Amino acid sequence: MFDFIVFLVLLALGYGFGQYFERRHYQSIREREQELKDILIIQTKIIPRDYTNHHDTFIVNGSVVISVDYFKRFVAGLKNLVGGRITPYETLLDRARREAILRMKEEAHASGAKVILNVKYEICSIYKGRRNQIGSVEALAYGTAFQATKQTLGGS
Repeated sequence: MFDFIVFLVLLALGYGFGQYFERRHYQSIREREQELKDILIIQTKIIPRDYTNHHDTFIVNGSVVISVDYFKRFVAGLKNLVGGRITPYETLLDRARREAILRMKEEAHASGAKVILNVKYEICSIYKGRRNQIGSVEALAYGTAFQATKQTLGGS
């Protein structure tokens, strides 16, 4: 009986702390997305004519590794028994993807770029816990950033 109570307490703590940190991370994401909204992401493989001359190009990327908390793992295990969407993992992947995009945009911003073309995303599990459960995921976002050259900025 004591083991069951300890299990429930740990489960409740995992849920509480997990929710707190997830909400805090989402708040940080929303604030930074607002700050970096001026950096455009354009999904195209063809470079627009406006960007072919007088722009420096370089690769920018952002990556993040986020681990799964115990409560999410527990809920996912229950969902595997009955089937259906595993929403705790969906929020984990959403946070990882958005964070990777933000880090990519921050790198572009630090270099003076305003546009990122042909952005790609990769998400993979990098750690498997017991019984091959997802332990943590890595998200990577990368693309080609365009920075106006001094010639373009000077009006030539």
